[in-house]
Amino acid sequence: MRITVVGAGYVGISLAVLLARRHSVILVDILQHKVDQINRGISPIKDAEISDYLTSGELDLKATSDTNTAFNLSDMVIIATPTNYDAKTNYFDTSSVENAVDLSHSNNPKAPIFIKSTVPVGFTEKYRQRIGIENLYFSPEFLREGQALKDNLYPSRMIVGDRGTNYALNSNMDTEQIIQGIGLDPRIGNFYNNPSFGYGGYCLPKDTKHLLANYHSVPNNIIKAIVESNITRKDFIAQCILDTNPSVVGIYRLVMKAGSDNFRTSAVQGIMKRIKAKGIKIVIYEPTMDEAYFFNSPVITDLEEFKSTSSIIIANRKTEELADVGDKLFTRDLFGKD
Repeated sequence: MRITVVGAGYVGISLAVLLARRHSVILVDILQHKVDQINRGISPIKDAEISDYLTSGELDLKATSDTNTAFNLSDMVIIATPTNYDAKTNYFDTSSVENAVDLSHSNNPKAPIFIKSTVPVGFTEKYRQRIGIENLYFSPEFLREGQALKDNLYPSRMIVGDRGTNYALNSNMDTEQIIQGIGLDPRIGNFYNNPSFGYGGYCLPKDTKHLLANYHSVPNNIIKAIVESNITRKDFIAQCILDTNPSVVGIYRLVMKAGSDNFRTSAVQGIMKRIKAKGIKIVIYEPTMDEAYFFNSPVITDLEEFKSTSSIIIANRKTEELADVGDKLFTRDLFGKD
């Protein structure tokens, strides 16, 4: 296969070297000194393994600044050009990617194009529609400087985005796929990654606030951001529910998680209070409670009555009890576990 890689930075050079072990690769860059270095077997970046491969003579790799020729000869194009943050527009400058896509598509419209550069959410789909191209894909990279080739040779995961679109709820993305992909990083894993309505319970909210108090004289942003993010999360979830124009909002269980009878400052209470403050009627189903009201909202003990009364049901976790009212269920539960 003949492959064109655009951009001789960390991502581009590591991919070119990796692929040139089995395929014919043309590496394109606008900087002539980089092109000349690569053709002399000198790595333009500091990476011991890349340097070793470039001097080994075992690669089918040629660098050029002639984009038209490179695209014309290609069966596949990989774009790894820089997309720096533009402070004036508060956005990525994707012009280098756009230029490369346009050149590739005009010279060789049948060649699939894979973007490795960092681009904004939704960029690939929007650009497909903008220029009428179908074979444009996004494949993010997870490389470390100095070990770029090693990370390409032994990746912890590879993600290719096609038509699938967590600030995921706001951007209409597949949250489950995102979480599973992130969890493939061994430093993160798949523990406690099931979304909720923010964090709650007796310990964590007070502990984070206490930690913030302890840090009041220490220059930092992260502790404050953690506390404020929990408020923001609940504000956003509550607004998503309000946007459905509900007449009666049902709260299915106040407890923190399945198998628990503890609902002290559970996250769903924060959602409930925000909705109630907007004048929306709240009803609660919580079988562990004996009281008839909770914060002046009626507690309904009959599950079927609760379902029929509620126009939308908020549930921290899915359950078989709610399987028949899935059309009115609002939850962030993706994996059916705590």
